[in-house]
Amino acid sequence: MAKPRVLLGMSGGVDSSVSAVLLLEQGYEVIGGFMKNWSDSKGGGNLSEECSWRTERRDAMRVAAQLGIEFHTFDFETEYRKLVYEYMIDEYRAGRTPNPDVLCNKYMKFDLFMREADKLGCEFIATGHYARVVRDTKAHPTLNEGEGSSKRGSVQLLAGVDHNKDQSYFLCQLTQAQLKRVLFPIGELEKTEVRELARKHELVVADKKDSQGICFVGKVDMQAFLEARIQPHAGNIVTTAGEIIGQHRGFEFYTIGQRGGLGVGGGTPYYVVERRPETNEVVVAVGDEDPALYKSELQAINLTETIEGNFVKYQSQPIQARIRYRQPLASCELSLDANSQQSTANVRFTEPQRAVAPGQFIAFYVDDELIGSGVIV
Repeated sequence: MAKPRVLLGMSGGVDSSVSAVLLLEQGYEVIGGFMKNWSDSKGGGNLSEECSWRTERRDAMRVAAQLGIEFHTFDFETEYRKLVYEYMIDEYRAGRTPNPDVLCNKYMKFDLFMREADKLGCEFIATGHYARVVRDTKAHPTLNEGEGSSKRGSVQLLAGVDHNKDQSYFLCQLTQAQLKRVLFPIGELEKTEVRELARKHELVVADKKDSQGICFVGKVDMQAFLEARIQPHAGNIVTTAGEIIGQHRGFEFYTIGQRGGLGVGGGTPYYVVERRPETNEVVVAVGDEDPALYKSELQAINLTETIEGNFVKYQSQPIQARIRYRQPLASCELSLDANSQQSTANVRFTEPQRAVAPGQFIAFYVDDELIGSGVIV
């Protein structure tokens, strides 16, 4: 039986290019799609040439031509600026630390891109993320694991087999409705295997370096990036005891847990633990063992369930969570706020967590399965 049509997000990198090869080998009808979400011609400033959209699209087109697949370009720049870029700047202005990559996935890759898939008659979309989607084959024994109709059965979002490259955290805001229509072809592979496949198939991007930095913007000096958009305004750097020890250029330009770049000497290590927009103060902890650096509890809002159903069954049960990308999973318990209709959760960790940053996403796991997320307040 012929497999359905798939719209594959092709970024011009090795991961999405190898994804195209694997989908074709599995019998899918593959259409390549490049998302233009940011350009240096619309107020982008001095951005790295490494992530220039023109260069990336050229590489994606070359791979599509090499594999003989249809190719489309989708211009989402207006939506990206509104839903991701402006959100990011507003969050920094409010003294919070956003994660634009999570929002980019939620709104661009798995919403607008999926709408384009509908227009092209594609049942699935696919990306080169290191993550896995496993479908409920017990409920539908005619389906093979990892494939089949997007209209049936629940799905699980699992971490990628290569835990050094696992990107499930960035997918923490996706829902069952989105995940049912998603394929992650390289989720079962190690990065080294992906490179080997690219070389085996002589893909033109086989030895291309991985992109880094902000989703679709690229590798930038974050302080310079923000200073081009937020006017510097001097304020005090204060200790948790209230002692003024220096001046800063604006609270927006500092991150929770930051040590370097404070301009405070003397040999004592200082770490940012709070930013106060109302007084334009940056609060620092003194030394590595300052209790202000650690939190055993936090509150999360705007909960999103990745699983079928809701978080109720995990309430007060031992689960795990991470409060930033690449952070090791930490044991915790989740309790829902009964007065918030399950949109707010209180999280208690077994061990105190360092540098908890409001605005970041906390992703909840049971073993390798990502069950949902929330925004740290």
